[in-house]
Amino acid sequence: MFAQVNGIKLFFDIDGAGYRVNKDVLEEKPVCFILHGGPGGTHVNFKPYLNKLTTGMQLVYIDNRGSGFSEKEPQSMYTIENNVEDIEALRKYLGLGKILLLGHSYGGMTAMRYAARYRENLVGMLLVTTSPSYRFIEKAKSFVARNGTKEQQEIADVLWEGAFTSDEQLAKYYEIMAPLYSVADKSSESPEPRPETFRSYEALNEGFGGFLREFDVTDELHDIQVPTLVIAGRHDWITPVNENELIAEKLPDSQLVIFENSSHNVIKDEAEGFNNVVLEFVKSLQS
Repeated sequence: MFAQVNGIKLFFDIDGAGYRVNKDVLEEKPVCFILHGGPGGTHVNFKPYLNKLTTGMQLVYIDNRGSGFSEKEPQSMYTIENNVEDIEALRKYLGLGKILLLGHSYGGMTAMRYAARYRENLVGMLLVTTSPSYRFIEKAKSFVARNGTKEQQEIADVLWEGAFTSDEQLAKYYEIMAPLYSVADKSSESPEPRPETFRSYEALNEGFGGFLREFDVTDELHDIQVPTLVIAGRHDWITPVNENELIAEKLPDSQLVIFENSSHNVIKDEAEGFNNVVLEFVKSLQS
């Protein structure tokens, strides 16, 4: 489905019923916007790992402008500020009140930026393997320099410079870096195929070659009075545990869960445990 918001066609997909029957009473489920990573990722990467969450929430998957199935624009328009405003516009388009945000990686950064501006529209946040500032980049660079193969170091340099030139090169990046992103891929001789054709290397370039180098919400977090679950992966190479610990420390109403057998893609690495923790948190918001 598409919503015409802020001058673009924004793709969204709704998964799960909006109501459930509880002892003959019709109860409305909370609505959760699912924010993908990247920049330049896609909602497709979350499926089928989050299906279980529909037992407690109605999920609204979103592709950021220029990413996935959403309308393409000049690269300069692929900013975090526009992503934030698109979320708010979609919330209004769907006629929703307060919502939940589940943001993975860059999606978590977008969620925090949204919360700093529109906290009154949130019932809660789920921040998954993310970071509050540009400082994660230097930590990730250091990790690859110490632990990466020569091939990984070379392709990671393209990411740091925001210098991808084609879909094929971006697909190659994720193929080479797969063992770092996911413990499941690291332990598998044949990592599962990734829907790279839905990604946007232009949006990724705009982030790592531009605005992510200055992104910083650290000093704004103490003002965000929104119940938040922060989830980290013990083996995360790009948004390491201490970045997530800092978020939990700064947010006044937060709890931190570290998944010990996960890397950056905790949603995939420990899907069952992840879903259970998220559902328990959402349930606590309704009690």
